[in-house]
Amino acid sequence: MNDDIRRWVGEARWFGGKGREWTLGDVRRVGELPDAPAGLRVRIELAEISYADGGTELYQLPLAYYAEPQDRLGHALVGEWHDDDLGRAWVYDALHDRESMALWLRAFAAPPSSTARGLLDFHTLPGHELDLEAHSTLFSGEQSNSSVAFGEDALMKVFRKVTPGVNPDIAIHQVLTEAASTHVAALYGWLDLVDEETNTTIQLAMLQQFLRTASDGWDLALASVRNLFAEADLHADEVGGDFAGEAARLGAALAEVHADLAAHFPVERRDAAAIDDLAEAMEARLDEALVVVPDLAPYADGLRERFAALRGLDAVEVQQVHGDLHLGQTLRTVRGWKIVDFEGEPAKPLAVRLEPDSVWRDVAGMLRSFDYAPRVVALSGGSLELDAEAEQRSYRAAEWAQRNRTAFLDAYTEERGEVVGTASATLLDAYLADKVVYEAVYEARNRPGWLSIPLSALEESS
Repeated sequence: MNDDIRRWVGEARWFGGKGREWTLGDVRRVGELPDAPAGLRVRIELAEISYADGGTELYQLPLAYYAEPQDRLGHALVGEWHDDDLGRAWVYDALHDRESMALWLRAFAAPPSSTARGLLDFHTLPGHELDLEAHSTLFSGEQSNSSVAFGEDALMKVFRKVTPGVNPDIAIHQVLTEAASTHVAALYGWLDLVDEETNTTIQLAMLQQFLRTASDGWDLALASVRNLFAEADLHADEVGGDFAGEAARLGAALAEVHADLAAHFPVERRDAAAIDDLAEAMEARLDEALVVVPDLAPYADGLRERFAALRGLDAVEVQQVHGDLHLGQTLRTVRGWKIVDFEGEPAKPLAVRLEPDSVWRDVAGMLRSFDYAPRVVALSGGSLELDAEAEQRSYRAAEWAQRNRTAFLDAYTEERGEVVGTASATLLDAYLADKVVYEAVYEARNRPGWLSIPLSALEESS
């Protein structure tokens, strides 16, 4: 059993331990879905992963146990082993199985007493009746979590790496849904695990509105850049695919979301000591990054100056923010922009992701995303381009980025009724620098061919 689970986890897209030496520890069954037909058991297991370089992680494994092999699920087979209820069992990733997902959906719609087998506690918010006849479809593109659509009605996000405590994605969606925010997908419900061993609650999944016709913000931005590159004699404001209007609408949407979050979560004013801690944290991340990305060394002094400038501020206002905002966390619908995935930066501990932060962190993340999109398309020109063609692409990429960054930032500040003053500019500059350092490390480890993107940004700003 454990050998099968270890193999499956190690190959899964959502497993975050790739590249590290790890062992599989305890695999603990924590719940079973009620009302399964004969020959099927749908369970949730928690697997503990221990790393040789230190630390442990907990992963959620929704599994479907069948008494007979299921040819339709061969691609999702985890393994075969003995089960106390079924005898020999064929075990599959339950998220691929429509029979299992139908049980999950019915559990959301049923009273809590009907899910009493195990420690699972399904919650729903009033105001939406679930379509229990909808078929499930597992999305294949996600990295850290798994999402299942139920027809055109609902979308369930299953958190793979889980931690005891409140998941900010659920908490923020609940608050914004109850506040009738127009810039998030409405929350329908969520699943808690009441863990008696640790006397804590682990949030396992959330069910929300499925924005079926929405377009991914990142994909729209890339399409706009390609449109610009195809028009050799036109500027960014002259082509039909100009994105500046959308960038402005997105800036206004973010400002409205920040206002809603400030109205429903605590807003704090941090003093000089806290600002010094922020600067030190950024400097420490740079020190760690220099080990991984030696190419950052020529820019280190300039980066340290940008971080040190924070110490000239008297106070900083912090609140609940998104924490990991970029164009890939946005959806364009016929009713405007939606912002998704409020979990924060996945690599950070949950306690850190729950902490309030400056709104300028979110703004910096989006500004960096506007810089990324045209550079990604420019890189796709290939190594056989003439130098002149590469230079032209680079120029047009910078033009697109600047136009959309300006449109986004102007709309954001206008909606908030403020201007980017000295203090705000210092904060934004430091957050931009911190984000570029993060990008350099990420690209060096995962996409070395894209490392030139953050390095080019540093070169241009030095």
